[in-house]
Amino acid sequence: MTALFALATSLLWGLADFGGGLLTRRTPALTVVVASQSIAVVVLGAIVVATGGFAEAGPQLWYAVAAGAVGPVALLCFYKALALGPMGVVSPLGSLSVLVPVGVGLAIGERPGLLQIAGIAVAVAGIVLAGGPQLRGAPVQRQAILLTVIAAFGFGAVLSLIAEASTTLTGLFLALFVQRVANVVVGGAALYVSVKRGGRALPEDGGIRVVWRALPALAFVGLADVAANGTYAVAAQIGPVTIAAVLANLYPVVTVLAALVILKQRMRGLQATGAGLALVGTVLLASG
Repeated sequence: MTALFALATSLLWGLADFGGGLLTRRTPALTVVVASQSIAVVVLGAIVVATGGFAEAGPQLWYAVAAGAVGPVALLCFYKALALGPMGVVSPLGSLSVLVPVGVGLAIGERPGLLQIAGIAVAVAGIVLAGGPQLRGAPVQRQAILLTVIAAFGFGAVLSLIAEASTTLTGLFLALFVQRVANVVVGGAALYVSVKRGGRALPEDGGIRVVWRALPALAFVGLADVAANGTYAVAAQIGPVTIAAVLANLYPVVTVLAALVILKQRMRGLQATGAGLALVGTVLLASG
């Protein structure tokens, strides 16, 4: 069951990233983040009220608050690193976020078997290669590397924090709700600062009408991201964190495949190799 929930996480995150990438072609990235997470807040709020989730409130919700505060910061660092480029280096390095929850799993005493260790190594290599790393060409700025490392640590920390934020299903809904509220607060503050400094909150062509027309897509991105956090939390609670984290971080493969199928983008040889390695790693982890 751990593998099933973790792979569902990869599918949901991969599709959410793909959808978010399409939306940011016309709408500022911060606006996409704030709008999609605001929709998630409304939906989760209704679920929490309907399930009586507020009765689950306790000190563990501080993990959710921390996850909600760290997430937007990590995302902003990642976007900045992508802007500095080259993307072919930054994107695969960001996938190394998997090392944080794996490290946490090892720290709490998990000891994968030899077959699972091999699966972890193969899958992580596949994750990095699936991003299509740039092995030569333009030099990489040290600032881009630093920002990417911060982003990767932040993404990994979010995984570890949200897994600790609840122990029951209703508590998980509440934790996800609190996390998204924090996301909106931090992201909204960043958007406000950006606008004050001359940045844009709305698309240049079409303005608010573009955002309104994109509401279904924004809802999908926000809710898929929430669902992915939920399935990962379940996977990490019912099975080894080291296994759940690696399988959940196969989402770059899903994003690449979505671009291949929907946008008809050609997959580079390195990406195809990465996808294949990720599949082999998944089989090794599941069989171990």
